[in-house]
Amino acid sequence: MKKIKSGVYGLNRLMDGGINQNTITTVIGSSGAGKTTFATYFLKRGVEHGEDAIFITLDEEPKQIIKEVIQMGWVDIEDYIDKGALVFVDAGGKQFSEFIKTELAGFVEEWKGYNARIIIDPLTPVLWSVHHKYEQRDLCSFLLRETRKIGTVVCTLEEHSVMGDLSGPDLVIPMYLADNVIHLRYKSHESPERREMKIIKCRSSRHSSFWHSYRIVKGSGIIIQEAELAEGTPINIVNLGSKLQKALANIPASKKKNLTPKVIRSINHTVSLLSQEDIGPLDPEYIIKQILQEYDLIEG
Repeated sequence: MKKIKSGVYGLNRLMDGGINQNTITTVIGSSGAGKTTFATYFLKRGVEHGEDAIFITLDEEPKQIIKEVIQMGWVDIEDYIDKGALVFVDAGGKQFSEFIKTELAGFVEEWKGYNARIIIDPLTPVLWSVHHKYEQRDLCSFLLRETRKIGTVVCTLEEHSVMGDLSGPDLVIPMYLADNVIHLRYKSHESPERREMKIIKCRSSRHSSFWHSYRIVKGSGIIIQEAELAEGTPINIVNLGSKLQKALANIPASKKKNLTPKVIRSINHTVSLLSQEDIGPLDPEYIIKQILQEYDLIEG
C-alpha cells in the first residue's frame, strides 16, 4: 500500500514509513493530549505537498479552529483556505445522524477523485447522537466508509473514562472500524509535563508496540521522542537554523527538486519557532533529522 507522511515528526518511522493511503486512523486522548494538533498537522503536511484537505468539525467553529492553528504556528493556513486547498465543513450544532444520512453522500460525490486528507474532529458527538449500540455502529461505519472513498481519514476521540481504559462504549466501535488506532496518553492533573503515545493498532503494516514520549511544540505540532534520548539531555538550540542549512546543503539536488519555495519557507519558519520554544529533552540534531525525513530529503 502507498504510504503518506503523517505530518507528525517521528511517527512515520514507527509506522513503517507513514500512514497507509485511503485508511482510517483514530486518535484517542483526553483533553490537552494534542488530538486536534495531530489532525491539523496531518492536513498541513498534505496541503504543502499539493494535496487537498477537508476539516469536518463537529465541535468548535472553523474561525476558532483557524485562530488556534495560527497561534500554534501555522501562520499561512488562510492562504490554503483562500485557494480552496483546505475546506472546512461545519457540522456543529446540527443533528449529526441526520447530517450524515442526508448530506454526506452528496458531499462525497462532489469530492470523488480528489484523494484528499480528511479530518473528523471529534468523532465522539456522532456516537452520542444515537442511543443504541447497533445504531452507533451503523452510523459510525457509514460515516467512515463514505469519507474513505475520497481520501485518507483521521478522526479524533475524547477519552472520558479511566485513563488507559479503552474498553468504553465511546471508544470500542471506532477502534474496531479503524485501520489504525493511536493513543495519546496525558494525565494533566498528575503529570502535566508528560505525554506518551502508543500505536494500538496498524493494519497491513509493521509498527512500534512501545510507549513513546512526545511534546507539543509551537510551529512543529507533535514531536515524538526517541527512547534513547534520556531525560536531562543537555540542549543547545542556538544554532538550530545553521544546522538545518548545513544539512540541506549536503543533500543532493535530485532529492530537493520537489521542494517548493513555500515548503522551504515553512521548514525555515518551523525551525525559527523551535529556537524560541522549550523543547525539553529533545535533541536538536534529532529534530532536524525528523524534519528532513518528513519531507523525504533523507532516508528514515
